[in-house]
Amino acid sequence: MCAGCFIHLLADARLKEEQATCPNCRCEISKSLCCRNLAVEKAVSELPSECGFCAQQFPRSLLERHQKEECQDRQFSLQALMDQTRKKEMQLYNSIFSLLSFEKIGYTEVQFRPYRTDDFITRLYYETPRLTVLNQTWVLKARVNDSERNPNLSCKRTLSFQLILKSKINSPMECSFLLLEGPYDDVKINPVIYHFVFSNENNETDYMALPIVDSVECNKLLAAKNINLRLFIFQIQK
Repeated sequence: MCAGCFIHLLADARLKEEQATCPNCRCEISKSLCCRNLAVEKAVSELPSECGFCAQQFPRSLLERHQKEECQDRQFSLQALMDQTRKKEMQLYNSIFSLLSFEKIGYTEVQFRPYRTDDFITRLYYETPRLTVLNQTWVLKARVNDSERNPNLSCKRTLSFQLILKSKINSPMECSFLLLEGPYDDVKINPVIYHFVFSNENNETDYMALPIVDSVECNKLLAAKNINLRLFIFQIQK
């Protein structure tokens, strides 16, 4: 199977709390038990594949070079896309540089563990142990496909998260925060800065999208035993 389907299969097994098995022979499979089939990779690289810009067909092994360097139809759409992407990146960098000038900045590595509710219709969610940042106690929760009943039946996967302040505070606490990939992970997460004013009466954010690049990257997180990320919190001083 292809890498994307393999990761999807491992993620399915985690969501169902089962051991992943081969769809054909039902033997157990895992990252450590499986290896790349180089002969099949070579054969697949020679199969025809269509350019997404000019619609011409090329061997799969040559398609990436054609799209990056040779396709004339790509050049026009690429320049507009690059300009738009560069503008968004500069806005993000400026926002992060602004946050780094704050006096109170907190950072920690977090680990989400899977749990299931005791309801008649059980639901899967993830939660971190209590963690201390900026001298306050916090908890993070996460859910798959916005708490869909059977996320293992979905082809597309998303994760959303919620930040909860567990400490009692004397006055409202205005914060900006973001989640990034954890140590030694190859998961691609686009940084997005969220903003919330915490108080004793309003100590939970809404569920917000974890900005993972696509469903394949989401499955990489779900296939792991625990989800490891990095949390940054910036306290805004009045």
